[in-house]
Amino acid sequence: MDRLKLHGFNNLTKSLSFNIYDICYAKTEKHKQEYIAYIDEMYNAERLTQILTDVVKIIGANILNVARQDYDPHGASVTMLIAEHEIIPSVDEYEQESPGPLPEAVVAHLDKSHVTVHTYPESHPDDGISTFRADIDVSTCGLISPLKALNYLIHSFDSDIVAVDYRVRGFTRDVDGNKHYIDHKINSIQNYLSEDTQDSYQMIDVNVYQENLFHTKMLLKDFDLDNYLFGAGTDEINPEERIHIEERLRKEMLEIFYSRNLS
Repeated sequence: MDRLKLHGFNNLTKSLSFNIYDICYAKTEKHKQEYIAYIDEMYNAERLTQILTDVVKIIGANILNVARQDYDPHGASVTMLIAEHEIIPSVDEYEQESPGPLPEAVVAHLDKSHVTVHTYPESHPDDGISTFRADIDVSTCGLISPLKALNYLIHSFDSDIVAVDYRVRGFTRDVDGNKHYIDHKINSIQNYLSEDTQDSYQMIDVNVYQENLFHTKMLLKDFDLDNYLFGAGTDEINPEERIHIEERLRKEMLEIFYSRNLS
């Protein structure tokens, strides 16, 4: 396919926003505090800065500025302002739906853009359920879609539920003055996920093609109670309590996935 000849700079803005949720069961108040402390340490501002630095490498950008902050009692934020890379991608890199490769294998082009992450540890006051949410935004101008960083970001966190939004805003003009509101074909965010990621999650799409809005929700298929217990193993829990905990955890995950409370 021939490249579209533009009048000037590609003014389209492509934004990837998503929420990642990690769910756990912390039986006692002590376990709950230990979980929040673990999350705070695991995803502090320094670690999040490294994750976003890797994202910037994946999409082939240069970091201009970094602002980061850890919060008391918990949580962290990182914002990066990024600028264009000198290497221009091939047509295939931005016109075809395909999973993004590993960081060391990517070259791309983007301009005047940013990446941000904010974390939100949270716990239920009395039933042992604790959640960790990370909100991430990757916004780019130019040729390539930030969706190329999606697989890396999902696998950088313990992602039980993922809600992804991708949207293209603004327009760019060709040399004849015609406006173009998108410069690449996209059918679904799912097409940018690797095969192993697609196999691991139940997924649903809500897309508004005429508005260049794409939404995908993901729920981890496998459920092993041991992976959701913090501070206690299944051998410390009697069978009746185990069933009750599994039901509460699954209910919590389904409520987040469907964005509504379930009776």
